[in-house]
Amino acid sequence: MNRTQLLDPEVGRAMSALSAAAKRGLGDPVLAELVMIRASQINHCAFCLDMHLGLARKNGESEDRIQLLAAWEETEDLYSERERAALALTEAITVLTEGFVPDEVYDSAAKVFDESELAHLVGLITVINGWNRIMVSRRIPPGGYQP
Repeated sequence: MNRTQLLDPEVGRAMSALSAAAKRGLGDPVLAELVMIRASQINHCAFCLDMHLGLARKNGESEDRIQLLAAWEETEDLYSERERAALALTEAITVLTEGFVPDEVYDSAAKVFDESELAHLVGLITVINGWNRIMVSRRIPPGGYQP
């Protein structure tokens, strides 16, 4: 089997539908891209980084915020309270090496996102982690994203 072949079309359509639903329910395309970039950084997914960096720029994200995203915790004035809560939740869900998502991280997100938004945010974080794992395991190289 060719490892660079993406995946079964049915699985791809299902993943794409979940991703689109999560983004729609979150309602903020820039926030969605920040979340997907941060998870992709953690997961070392070059394909997804390339894709979501381009989409973030297309949605008006600044180069400063993109370049400092890996150090978002040290740049208090650069990201909003909602963005910071979403990024903390992204990291907690992406890196589950110490067990559950900490209550304080989840509670912080629940303070700035309503119930529906929070559900969509968790869905978005879950689906980007799924995409990262597919692309990394299949060794899909960057540069091939076609909207």
